[in-house]
Amino acid sequence: QVQLVESGGGSEQAGGSLRLSCAASIYTRCRGDMSWYRQAPGKEREFVSVIGRDGITKYADSVKGRFTISQDNAKNTVYLQMNSLKPEDTAMYYCKMRSTCSGRDFWGQGTQVTVSS
Repeated sequence: QVQLVESGGGSEQAGGSLRLSCAASIYTRCRGDMSWYRQAPGKEREFVSVIGRDGITKYADSVKGRFTISQDNAKNTVYLQMNSLKPEDTAMYYCKMRSTCSGRDFWGQGTQVTVSS
């Protein structure tokens, strides 16, 4: 059973920083791309960032230059460093991992980020 456990969410003022973590319980050889998505109340879930096993990263335009995704392959863990937070970053943040063995996507339970002005 693959599980993704997120942590690090919370409340912060605009301009502040938070660091999210997502640990995947999966055989390392099966771990594919790991991504962060977010969903604000009343809105659809949207892509935030992705990192491949090779370290190649991609960001949504709305977070480029403020957020940094990184990973620890030995721990099957991905991080999202969020700086210069804005109220519009307020959302539930979800981690997603694609298994290279099954081709399936797995999602975490989400961690809430709230940014006040």
